[in-house]
Amino acid sequence: MLVQQTSKLKEEIERLKKEKDVVILAHNYQIPEVQDVADFTGDSLGLSRQAAKVPQKTILFCGVNFMAETAAIISPQKKVILPDLEAGCSLSDSITVDELRNWKKQHPGAIAVGYVNTTAEIKAELDYCCTSSNAVNVVKAIPEDKEILFLPDMFLGSYVAKMTGRKNMHIWAGECHVHAGITPEDVTKKLDSMKDAEFVIHPECSCTTPMMYDVADGSFDNQKVSILSTEGMLNHVKESKAKNFVVATETGILYRMRQQNPDKKFIPASEKAECQYMKMITLEKVHDALVNEKNIVTVPKDIADKARLAIDRMLAIS
Repeated sequence: MLVQQTSKLKEEIERLKKEKDVVILAHNYQIPEVQDVADFTGDSLGLSRQAAKVPQKTILFCGVNFMAETAAIISPQKKVILPDLEAGCSLSDSITVDELRNWKKQHPGAIAVGYVNTTAEIKAELDYCCTSSNAVNVVKAIPEDKEILFLPDMFLGSYVAKMTGRKNMHIWAGECHVHAGITPEDVTKKLDSMKDAEFVIHPECSCTTPMMYDVADGSFDNQKVSILSTEGMLNHVKESKAKNFVVATETGILYRMRQQNPDKKFIPASEKAECQYMKMITLEKVHDALVNEKNIVTVPKDIADKARLAIDRMLAIS
């Protein structure tokens, strides 16, 4: 009965998005049923870039709030809908705009660098946005005598400071509460239990940053470790001769990996690495959002214009 209902709902969603000229973007950490009805799946930045390119005037973004905001900033002429406005992000919530302004006052002249997992208001206060994959290069592009305020992920900040040797970096003490729990011990145990397992880390997800720090520290020297973007990660496991993989990221990505590689085995670094905010988006909510075209995400023009500067600088640095 449930399978029948799901199938009917998927058909209805397909009909509505064609009828209303809507494109559905879904983050890799969405539930499988939502990924199935998406036109594009990927990470937050990749999906935002997609949002700027697609011909449809309405974007239904199956992800969390800051991602829909980023899409609205990059594509101001389009309507962006989020199926559930309560879908937030613990990392994004770990710093407020007032806290950032006070921090900047304490360090006049410092360059503010913020992770893409932040609100539009925070982005408007930044000099540079960054992702995990280009954070090191963004910091390297800043003159060495300039103080840097790095936010909000303390694990990513520690990793960047280690990789750049930067001594004048101040790091905000924020973390993703779901993913900070993946420990090197969990990973080591999984790797030891699987013959010839490769260890794959997703750099765009805050959960992996403690591990990135350990990789930089040489903790996994005897294992094959790859730090890759979402598409890079999916391409890598497809092309790799290995049959077993330990995957350090939110467990949602395993759905696509298993679909594309039925002959390979994928084990999450931690079964508990599930983002309850990402899982708030359901097929019913996607359908409801299509029918009623509600939950439109807008960013005030003054904030969007300032935030776009930080995002554009990020896009310019690979």
